[in-house]
Amino acid sequence: MLSDKIKLTAKEILEKEFKSGMRGYKQEDVDKFLDLVIKDYEVFQQEIDELYQENLRLKKQLDDSYKKPQPVQTNTTNFDILKRLSNLEKHVFGSKLYD
Repeated sequence: MLSDKIKLTAKEILEKEFKSGMRGYKQEDVDKFLDLVIKDYEVFQQEIDELYQENLRLKKQLDDSYKKPQPVQTNTTNFDILKRLSNLEKHVFGSKLYD
């Protein structure tokens, strides 16, 4: 699943400590950037959770639709059936039947 592929969480980024060196980066700049990364991770995770829930809902809806019996269309009347039968007879036997 996706959680197996993600290496960091927002909490791990927040709690990460860096050693300072002689000519290291400004800690304030790193902290600001990491704050942006944390916010992005939180938004991504929220979006993933919402999409996962929607996916489950749609799969269930699809499964339910397969379980329901499909209504049979019965809008044809006897007159329509007789008319179709007459046309079929004309097509199969030709006009000899009606001469």
